[in-house]
Amino acid sequence: MTTEEVLQIADADGVRTLTLNRPAAYNSFTRLLKERLLDALTDAATDTAVRAVVLTGAGKAFCAGQDLKEHIGLLQAKDPSPLRTVTEHYNPIVRAVVELPKPVIAAVNGSAAGAGAALAYASDLRIAADSASFLMAFANVGLGPDTGASWTLQRLIGYGRAAELMLLARSVDAEEALRIGLVGEVVPAAELAARAQAVAAKLAAGPTAAYARIKDALTTASESTLGQALDKENEVQTTLGVTADHREAVEAFVAKRKPEFTGK
Repeated sequence: MTTEEVLQIADADGVRTLTLNRPAAYNSFTRLLKERLLDALTDAATDTAVRAVVLTGAGKAFCAGQDLKEHIGLLQAKDPSPLRTVTEHYNPIVRAVVELPKPVIAAVNGSAAGAGAALAYASDLRIAADSASFLMAFANVGLGPDTGASWTLQRLIGYGRAAELMLLARSVDAEEALRIGLVGEVVPAAELAARAQAVAAKLAAGPTAAYARIKDALTTASESTLGQALDKENEVQTTLGVTADHREAVEAFVAKRKPEFTGK
């Protein structure tokens, strides 16, 4: 494991784990942490040794969102654009997660608020500790959503529930998050890291080229007509039909053996 000041990066069996590492500040986002995270996501996208990514937090929190101490400094200094971090950092980060051509798993180990919760929403899979919670508190500080939350949250739980959580700034615990479809699985806190790694390792051993195109197809379909979605599916199948992974899967099925995928 290599340790950076605010981000820990670990690789094992094709899985890259990115751990937000400001536990004393509930892993809230400073400019430095946002820059480190964006760089790490960009690197993971192009590193052929990385086949799945896990996002998690150090200590008792996943991520508390924007570090308000840093933000208030900009306000007190009468910065003419105190929220330019949205275009400089949060927008690129959420694009990097959604468009990453590999599965991204959010292992939500504790409280996730604001941009931190949105980071989890943008991930492909969410596994939560039983101690986890989610909070869209933007309204409490007189702001609207960012980090893609307006796009991702309602696709997970529907417009009505998304509006309720944003307008009322109501916290959701792990049990409710599972019930409404905000997360896919809840496990005891002590088992979260191992469970996330197991799921990520399974994905890392799978047909990662297909996973990338599945993500692409889902994103396209979420904002397109039926005809456009069908065209994208045709494009995806045409592309994947000539891959080594597809051929290997069919041959393995016929031979009644387990396929060995290479992501090619």
